[in-house]
Amino acid sequence: MIVLQVSIHVKPDCLDAFREATLENARHSIQEPGIARFDFLQQSDDPTRFVLVEVYRSAEASAAHKATEHYQKWASVALDMMAEPRTRATFTNLFPADEAW
Repeated sequence: MIVLQVSIHVKPDCLDAFREATLENARHSIQEPGIARFDFLQQSDDPTRFVLVEVYRSAEASAAHKATEHYQKWASVALDMMAEPRTRATFTNLFPADEAW
């Protein structure tokens, strides 16, 4: 498993549109066979900050996700809503075992 944690800071006037676009992307993403989990979180004490936790079954699944129509649609609108470039960290799953996902 490959786990990505993506941190996103959104312009205050774009919150509703960003949430809507990202929820649509997440709903489609979780249906991809190579994605085990796709979480979309909003920070409680700063609603302009979001985190995506994306769990891919393989590196190929991560690449395939970026080629999907729903990801391309999201990227075409969401990137302009960001107050600064998003950051990401990549993790290797330790527990639970990959088979438990």
